[in-house]
Amino acid sequence: MKNTLIKLSIIALFFAALPNNAQAQTEIGVRWGELTGGDLGLDALIGVGKFSRVHATASFGGGATSFGIDALWDFIYRPLGGEAFMWYAGAGPFLGFGDVFQLGAAGELGLEYKFNFPISISMDFRPAFRFVEDTDFIAGFGFNVRYVFGGGGEGN
Repeated sequence: MKNTLIKLSIIALFFAALPNNAQAQTEIGVRWGELTGGDLGLDALIGVGKFSRVHATASFGGGATSFGIDALWDFIYRPLGGEAFMWYAGAGPFLGFGDVFQLGAAGELGLEYKFNFPISISMDFRPAFRFVEDTDFIAGFGFNVRYVFGGGGEGN
């Protein structure tokens, strides 16, 4: 019951953190790939500037860790041959909860495409260094599909 409450609280925080102004780009969707807490996650992007954003993922169902949170700051977010196709790089902490507790730092490097309708897709690589429960290096690729709030389409 306690783990379920934690999961629901994190999901509620994602939606509560959505900005209300059209200036800040916000996207919510799903991420498939290797993550702290499993291979499926709720993925959110919250714009904090023209070329920076917070990229958060809550993931579920991964072996010894049943729930994970990645909170990355994408400090580079630039157009690549037009405003619909972008690349990004970022870094931030991750936490894993379950049979073992995990704490570490992750980076990401990815490519994103925004369609003419409010959907974006992206692929990224996330290398990470785990400090707590074990000390090791982990890495994985992911694929994201997100709904774009406040417009969408090329250049939005």
